[in-house]
Formats: sequence, structure tokens, C-alpha cells
Amino acid sequence: MLRSAQSILRSPWHSHARRDLVTVILGPPGGGKGTISKKVVRDFGYCHISTGDMLRAHVREGTELGKEAKSFMDTGGLVPDKLIIDMLMGKLKEVGSDSRVLLDGFPRTREQAEVLDNKAKVDVALCLDVPTSEIVTRTSDRWLHHGSGRTYAYSYNPPKKQGLDDETGEPLIQRDDDKPEAVRKRLEGYSEMTAPLVDYYSEKKVLGKFSGDDAPDLVAGDRRSDAIYQGLKPYLERAHARLQKSD
Repeated sequence: MLRSAQSILRSPWHSHARRDLVTVILGPPGGGKGTISKKVVRDFGYCHISTGDMLRAHVREGTELGKEAKSFMDTGGLVPDKLIIDMLMGKLKEVGSDSRVLLDGFPRTREQAEVLDNKAKVDVALCLDVPTSEIVTRTSDRWLHHGSGRTYAYSYNPPKKQGLDDETGEPLIQRDDDKPEAVRKRLEGYSEMTAPLVDYYSEKKVLGKFSGDDAPDLVAGDRRSDAIYQGLKPYLERAHARLQKSD
């Protein structure tokens, strides 16, 4: 017999979760997806699957799929959707039939979403809606010590002396990718690519969008991720309860 929705929402979810519940998280680079994903995993017991991490692991371990993917990557080509799907299906099998899954980094396009739905239906799509200006400001605030990889941000983790690494006193640099124009260009590309994907999940009536703007005090305090999660968490609880009732 299925447990009540209330008892499931109180449980840690790790050992008795529905296998066919798949949630995807969408959001721009630098928009806080990693932070939000950690909170979702902590509170709901999801298995977080980053397709980027998964792909790199296959390449590093030299699996057959990894070797095939590397052949595309070495020539500057995109790894075919079918190969990513094959890796993902293998990962889903590996995590077991009693795991809830949070997908991060895939799908990226409407076409990929359609293929994924034929293999593993997506029940919930979480979309983080973070202003471009805020991401540009946050990302372009990062400075790096080239030798060690130490990272600083003048807004919350500044160096003791402006422009210099704390330990060596050597000059800090800014990565080309973190310069404002580069960040804006990357965000424009993301928006153009994913707009049809957001429409797809909206049409499927599984999309929730979260900006955090309903918690202005948190946003004003540079805590947009906390503001977003304040609305996202109860939304996900309600989605879980609704899906449980439909079983």
C-alpha cells in the first residue's frame, strides 16, 4: 500500500522513492543552479545527475561511451544527443529503481527534451529566472590568482590588498570568460537556445519558474538563491504530493 503524501514528504526519500519521478533544473550560467540543486538534494533526497560531470567521468575512465564522446570533443564537435542519452540511461540504471533524479545540464534544447521524454518522462521542470544584469555583476566581480587558482570576489571575498593575492602578493587576473561582455554574450546564447525548451515544459504543464522577486529583502541582501528556494521548496512539495496522489 502506498504511504500518504504527508508521510512521504516527511521522509528522507532515499530508500522508498518513486523511480519514475524525474525533475530537471534549468537556469543560466552563474544563476545559482548548483546552490539550488544542493538544497533540493539535501531536503528531498534526490540523486543529482550533472550530465557535464557524467560525460567527463566517462572520458576520464576511458569507457566505450567515453572514448566515443572524446572523439567528438577532440575535434571540437558537439557530443551527439544519442550518446548523451545513452550515458544518461546507463546512469539511471546505475542509481537504481528506487531513486528520485534531479537532472542538471540536460536537456538543453526542445529536441533533446522530446527524446528524453520518450526514455524517461520528466515530471517536474524547475526554471531559475535570474536577471542578466545581476549575473553579469556577480560573475565579473571574480578575480583569480593564476598560479594557485584562488578566487576572490570584491563583493563578498575580497583580497586583503586590492588586485593582489593574499598569500603570494602576486597580481590577480580576470578570466576572459568572466569579463562583462563575454558574460552577456554567453547569457544571450543560453537564452536563445533554451527559450523553446522552457516553452516545451510550459506546454506540458510541468514548469515552475522562480525569480525570488517575491522575497525582496533577501534579493536586496544579495541572497537571491535563498529567495528563489523560499518559493521553490513548497512548490516542489506540492508537486510531489500531487504526483503521489495520481499513482
